[in-house]
Amino acid sequence: MEALVSAALGDLVSRSISFAVDRWRKGGGIDQDAPQRLRRLLLRVQAVVEEADRRRVTNQSMLRQLQLLREGLYRGYYLLCAFMISQDREATSHPSPSSALSRFNPAKRLRRSTVSDREAELQEVLAGLERMASDTKELVVFLSCYPPLMNREPYSRHLWLENCLFGRQAEQDRIISFLLEPEAGPEHPSVLPVIGRPRVGKSTLVEHVCHDDRVRKHFSLIVFFGKCDTGDGKLLPLGDGGGVVKHRDLASPGKSLVVIELAADADEHTWGRTLCKLRGEYEVPVSKVVVTSRSDKIASFGTTQALELNLLPREAYWYYFKTVAFGGSTDAEEQPELADVCMEMADLLNRSFLAANQVGNLLRCNPCPQFWRRILKCFKEYYSMHLRLFGEDPRDLLENDRPVYLWKLFPNVDGALIGYRFYKVCSAQQRDDLPTVTADDLHHTRSAKFRGKFEVLIWRSRIPPYYSYLLSCGVQASSSPLCELPRNKQRKQQQQQP
Repeated sequence: MEALVSAALGDLVSRSISFAVDRWRKGGGIDQDAPQRLRRLLLRVQAVVEEADRRRVTNQSMLRQLQLLREGLYRGYYLLCAFMISQDREATSHPSPSSALSRFNPAKRLRRSTVSDREAELQEVLAGLERMASDTKELVVFLSCYPPLMNREPYSRHLWLENCLFGRQAEQDRIISFLLEPEAGPEHPSVLPVIGRPRVGKSTLVEHVCHDDRVRKHFSLIVFFGKCDTGDGKLLPLGDGGGVVKHRDLASPGKSLVVIELAADADEHTWGRTLCKLRGEYEVPVSKVVVTSRSDKIASFGTTQALELNLLPREAYWYYFKTVAFGGSTDAEEQPELADVCMEMADLLNRSFLAANQVGNLLRCNPCPQFWRRILKCFKEYYSMHLRLFGEDPRDLLENDRPVYLWKLFPNVDGALIGYRFYKVCSAQQRDDLPTVTADDLHHTRSAKFRGKFEVLIWRSRIPPYYSYLLSCGVQASSSPLCELPRNKQRKQQQQQP
């Protein structure tokens, strides 16, 4: 019965795609009904993608085809939303306040483009989806052969996105494929380096891989060494009471997986000594090692090509952010004024999952255009102030343990709010020690109760390894802190001069 339903769904998708493409081919161009036809096409492609996400697909060709469908889906929704925003602005004959704030707004670019350009881009997306989905019927039939992976309700899309590893299916499959391939032998463990910028999701990706049933059945022991175990690239404390056992099942095959998170660079000599230590450390031999780092220098440690984890594509990140911000209850293109702010905010957040969830949840609580524009304005002023005063992005300042000035983001707090240190802790281990003050409190509470130094809970992740992200803050009583910043900058520059 399930195969029959899947076949019917695949046939429906193929027919709808062919119908949409045939119409613009016969008409010689895109008519006014093109956005609606694109919407219907995207809904049907989305049905296939969501069905695939519910199943444990192992065929590599199917995985590649599904990845192409996801990319086309995100691009299609992104273009559809930008097109509807552009149409709405033309109908009102004036730009929105949020659009006027930035010349890089996607809807503003579409508004300036010609009609033929818009039609050409819509035609390109429709044709691209048609090519990618030409075998959708067979794909859906094959999907029915794979067991379900999870159950979720269609009305809780944003909750599902916040509780899943979004946009990393290809990278996750790459690591699992490496871990399940035949071992070279206990004397020569295979090593996969995973590199990427800070907070791009390296630890989260590897943690999800370690929770996969196929990986847990393949290894009898999985041990994780964090930054506190490895130190500043020394690595030698491995096994001396350090590390966290993520999985132990002595009934499984006698193989161990070791995950190492490096806090700093390590040289080849130290890495070689570490591998020698690992070979004799455990009751079962270490056959695979995954090492994560911000530095691309560790790529040379691998026995296979390193996996470089990049930021999500722009369209995929926007899809994630708009789903969180709108709560999955309505389509962004149905509210072009809010969607306009959402698009511009997504470009500001530098494709950060943490920011997407923290800001998206804040916007979802108050779906009011005036509120959304006010939050957007606060973020713009926050970033521009740091670039003007220090020539650096505030996110880079925090990464280097330098203070940032937050009164633009939280104008309700009396005094000058300063952030000193941004860090993360494991929620599962330190749940009782988490601060009670949240970022939402700073946004919504107009009070003088915030004084001195205190900790703020910025966001608590709902997916493994369940990190909580904290910010050490302080409030200065100065009524005009901006007057002091240029002098501090000038004094620092003078100290750096020879």
